[in-house]
Amino acid sequence: MDTHHPCANLLSKFVKCPDWLTNPEAIHSAFAARPGELLHNPAPPLQLCPMSGQDREVKFCFLAQPTDVNFGGKVHGGMVMKWIDQAGYACAVGWSGKYCVTVAVGGIRFVHPILIGDLVTVHCQLIYTGNTSMHFCVDVIARRLETGEETLATHCVIVMVATDDAGKPTPAPAWEPQSADDKALAAYAQKLMELDKNIAQEIARYRDAAHLPPPRQRSI
Repeated sequence: MDTHHPCANLLSKFVKCPDWLTNPEAIHSAFAARPGELLHNPAPPLQLCPMSGQDREVKFCFLAQPTDVNFGGKVHGGMVMKWIDQAGYACAVGWSGKYCVTVAVGGIRFVHPILIGDLVTVHCQLIYTGNTSMHFCVDVIARRLETGEETLATHCVIVMVATDDAGKPTPAPAWEPQSADDKALAAYAQKLMELDKNIAQEIARYRDAAHLPPPRQRSI
C-alpha cells in the first residue's frame, strides 16, 4: 500500500517536515506498530521556513459586494484603496519575510468604475527595491461576468517598508530586474519617486509662504 501522503511534496516546499512525515516506510511503521504512542508522544511541531526573496507577486480575486459601493452605486474609491493596501502588504511580507507598513501610494488613477457583481482582480507585483523599501505596481481589473469584458479600473504604485521586532525599518531582500519589461517598471518606480520629491518640495514651499506649521512626521 502506498502510504505516501499526496500533499507531502507540496508541504515540504513550505515547511520543515520531520523525517518520518516524508518517509512512507516510517509512516507505515509508526501507525502499524504502536498507534497509541503517537497520541502520547506526538511528532515535534512543524516549523515554518522563511520564504523571503521569493514571493514577488500576489493576486486577489473576489466579487464586488453591495456593501462596497458609494451613493452613486459604484465601488467606493476608499474600498479600492483598501484592497490595494492589503495586496501590497501581502506581497511585501511575502518578499521580505517581515512585518511591513505602507509609506506611500503614487500615481494612483481611478480609470473605470467597478460595479456590484464584477469579478475583481487585484494584481500586485514587486518592481523596485531600496534598502528597506519595496515598490509594487498594482492593477485593479474589473470583469463583467455577463459579457466577460475586462477593464483596468485602478492603477498605482504602493511603497512598503519592512520593519523589525521593534517596529523600526529593516533591510529587505534586494530585487534585480532581468527582463526588458522589469527594467521598464523599475525605471517607472524611480520616476515616480522623483516626482514625489518634487511634490513634497512644492508643498513645503507653499506651507512656508502661507506660514503654516510643518506637517508632523509619522512614526513607523
